[in-house]
Amino acid sequence: MRVLLDTNILISALMARGTPPDRIYRHWKDARFDLVACERQLEEIRSVSRRPYFRDRLRSSEVGRLVNDIRRLALMSEPLHTVTRSPDPNDDFLLAVVESASADFLVTGDKSDLLALHTHRTTRIVSARLFADLLDH
Repeated sequence: MRVLLDTNILISALMARGTPPDRIYRHWKDARFDLVACERQLEEIRSVSRRPYFRDRLRSSEVGRLVNDIRRLALMSEPLHTVTRSPDPNDDFLLAVVESASADFLVTGDKSDLLALHTHRTTRIVSARLFADLLDH
């Protein structure tokens, strides 16, 4: 199963143990699914983690380890074609990744934009709680 975890899920996994994002992250580390990503997302992770709110709550070594693990272990999808479907144009690249990688799921906490789409082509767009529960069973 191929899965794209939105940046908000990956950052959340580093911030709070025992939460659905953390459970999903541990399932990935246990090889329960194949993670898909792209270089643009790795840049987004680094950029978001430098914002004052996150900088005060995350260790840079954890963020660096996350980026290195993704680069080393995920199925990197490049180059991406243009997709213009998300209510937030900054999220269109995620839809391009799921298309390019033939992902089964896109997991996000973005309720008003990505989750509102429900699907993109053959990819289901789901919340962290729903996906964590699916993996836990």
